[in-house]
Order: sequence, then C-alpha cells, then structure tokens
Amino acid sequence: MLDIGERGVNGFYRPGDKDAMASSLTHFDAQGQAHMVDVGDKPATRRVAVATGRIEMQPATLALIESGSAKKGDVLGVARIAGIQAAKKTSELIPLCHPLALTRVAIEFLVERQGSGGQPAVACTATAETVGSTGVEMEALTAVQVALLTIYDMCKAVDRGMTITGVRLLEKQGGKSGHYVAG
Repeated sequence: MLDIGERGVNGFYRPGDKDAMASSLTHFDAQGQAHMVDVGDKPATRRVAVATGRIEMQPATLALIESGSAKKGDVLGVARIAGIQAAKKTSELIPLCHPLALTRVAIEFLVERQGSGGQPAVACTATAETVGSTGVEMEALTAVQVALLTIYDMCKAVDRGMTITGVRLLEKQGGKSGHYVAG
C-alpha cells in the first residue's frame, strides 16, 4: 500500500501535501490509494505515441543479427512481432492501464554499427495508434521494451553483456494534454 505519511510518496511531497499528490498523480485518489482513472467522460480522439530505445552489443552479435544466421532465426522479424504483441497486451502487464483497441502498431529497427557509446547497437522505434479516450504512450513504451528484450533473448547465448538503454517517449499526440515532443 502507498504510504503518503509526512514525507509524501517516496519523500517527494512536503507535509500536508496530500491534495497536491492527488491532483498531480492521476492514478491515486484523495486518500492516496491507487485506482484506475475514469476516462468515461473524455471524448474519443485520435491518439498516437512514438517511443524509442536501443540495445547495445558486441560487433559479432550485430553481425549475426544482420546475416540472419542466429541460431533461433530472424532476430529482428521475431522482435517486431513480439513488440506488436506486447503493445496489444499492455493492459495485462501494467495494472492500471486501460485495455485499448489499437488501430496501428509499427515497429522499426535501425542498425547502428557504431552507436553513440562506440558500441554497435540496434535502435527500436515503436508507434502505437488508437481512436479512444486515453493515450497510447504505455503501449508504445511496452512495445519497445519487449522488442528489445526479444533481441536479448534470441542472442543471449553469444552475448550476455548486451545492454538495453535509452527507452523513452519521443512524441505523443491527441487528447486534452495536446502534442508532446521530447526535447
């Protein structure tokens, strides 16, 4: 159970700020208890979210992925399907997410032979879309995470040191909060 006590949630709120917490964190009621947000009165609008992340690996691992000769098969093809499937199951994984009728999920990969840290990587971008009363940010973020975890799973026999990094929301459109683009 969430303890708001004197320090607030994890110490972020000053004494007496229960009302501030309730108004800023939508998944908590005035008593600090978790609940699913009521979106029944919100109008259905087109919602789009784009998320990204990357998995860094050894050069030989990237070569296996590019050549299609990984023992378990087409790594990026399987990871693409896993990401799409994950977006569709987000509400089963994240307790307070609403189940959504997704109208589109797209997963794209970009091979970086020398990533930002100098190590080879595969970048993943997921786009999720719906027409509904709540956003699809969690679906896009979940799709990226699971696609990257699938790459890890399929290549872990040759490279257990792979690192998933930089998972974040790039853009969100639709709804009351409007258009967001990461800086």
